[in-house]
Amino acid sequence: MEMNIHRNKNKKKYSERRSITILGSTGSIGCSTLNLIEFKSKSFEVVALTGNENVKLLIQQARAFKPKLAVIANEKLYDELKVGLSDTQVKVAAGKAALSDAANMESDIVVAGIVGIAGLAPTVAAVRRGAIIALANKECLVCSGTLLLEEVKRSGATLLPIDSEHNAIFQVFDFNNSSSVDSLTLTASGGPFIKTPLNKLMNVTPAQAVRHPNWDMGAKISIDSATMMNKGLELIEAFYLFPIKENQIDVLVHPQSVVHSMVSYKDGSVLAQLGTPDMRIPISYALAWPNRIETPAARLDLGEIGELNFQKPDLIRFPALSLARNALKMGGAMPTILNAANEVAVKCFLEKRIGFLDIIRVIENVLGETSNSTLNELIDIETCDLMIRNRAEEIAFALT
Repeated sequence: MEMNIHRNKNKKKYSERRSITILGSTGSIGCSTLNLIEFKSKSFEVVALTGNENVKLLIQQARAFKPKLAVIANEKLYDELKVGLSDTQVKVAAGKAALSDAANMESDIVVAGIVGIAGLAPTVAAVRRGAIIALANKECLVCSGTLLLEEVKRSGATLLPIDSEHNAIFQVFDFNNSSSVDSLTLTASGGPFIKTPLNKLMNVTPAQAVRHPNWDMGAKISIDSATMMNKGLELIEAFYLFPIKENQIDVLVHPQSVVHSMVSYKDGSVLAQLGTPDMRIPISYALAWPNRIETPAARLDLGEIGELNFQKPDLIRFPALSLARNALKMGGAMPTILNAANEVAVKCFLEKRIGFLDIIRVIENVLGETSNSTLNELIDIETCDLMIRNRAEEIAFALT
């Protein structure tokens, strides 16, 4: 597989001020990005900000960073956004189409931080105009890996991963000699239930499941971490980001979240990127690439930590890993189906409509009754996603 990450040949030197669009500025990735921009305010300027429903935070961000455009995805909140920014020069818009409009605005870097399939269309819009994409939305590659990478090749865009695991691999992967790579290892914290007896998982509440031991993340990603579906999605994402085969990607549970991933080479060497569990570190690497900038993140003190532990994942405790790997092997529509079913199941769990263990049951049922197909266009992916969401809702309802 050809390497598809740093393709843009017209990169600015870091000494120049870089312009940033943030898709999903009110989420955890967006807030971390704005914290970095504030810390290095002379190096960056904000062009556009988008949020989903947290209009009050979006107004605060827009007033502080003065973008040209602020977009709220929920059209019902347009008036509140408009009133909140009426005394500023910030233009406002609402709706899904406006998200793509924001992505199309001229800027050096687009931070793709919208969670889920909702981030696909605006990310594709940014890719098509040849932008540098700081990619946090793993679903873009899970649902449309081949399509997205074809768009990258056509436009000359740049994909820079800011998931901590893929960013770690990116930092230590020898792209000039990829044949020397033996395997990749994605690390996983194991989430909040790594030691919880299996017979007690059925009583887990959403409040408990979103309480991640190491990372401060949004609700959906926190639930994915608790089921380890996030690592399954990252496995699929790694397959598309790096010139590697599926059977060369491993997963290890590493509760301390210090070693963010590893690359093993054919000579026996293993290179890893280490750091405190702070998303501002991988985000900063993408914003400043190919250079590095200072961040306010705490420095790693291995002497204070004392020890690092690793173990193979328990596939009985975390069946989501096997579901994701099988979806990748099957290819076609299966990763899209996996993602859609998972998004619906997580939403139902957060709404207390199904139990924690029902998340996997919904996904397994959907995968078991759905035939595979080929998705060639964005509209095919969107159609498949909608169909699977409807079916997943029916299955979830039957479990209540």
